[in-house]
Amino acid sequence: MSCGEPHETECSEVLDHLYEFLDHEMPDSDCTKFETHFGECNPCLEKYGLEQAVKKLVKRCCGSDDVPTDLRSKVMGRIELIRSGQAVPDHDVTADAPVTADNPAPG
Repeated sequence: MSCGEPHETECSEVLDHLYEFLDHEMPDSDCTKFETHFGECNPCLEKYGLEQAVKKLVKRCCGSDDVPTDLRSKVMGRIELIRSGQAVPDHDVTADAPVTADNPAPG
C-alpha cells in the first residue's frame, strides 16, 4: 500500500513493521521515523489506529486465557526457525495441538 505521496519512510516499510512498532520491539530511532510518517500519512495512520484497536480488543477478550504449554513451545519453535532463516514446515502449527473443549477439531 502506498498513499502516493513522497515520504522519508515509505508506506510499505511502515506497514511491514507495524506490529513491531505496536509491540515496542524496535529501536527508538525507528519509532521516531514511524511517528513522523503517521503525522504525514493519513492512510497509514488509519491502519495503525485499526491495528492498535484490534490488538487492544484481543488483549481484553483473550488476555487471561491460558495457552497450552505444548502449543506455546511449537509456536516459539516456529518463530525461532523463521528468525534463524531456516525452512519452516508447511503444516499449521496448531494442527498438531490436542483437541479439547478450548481447541475443538476443525470443520
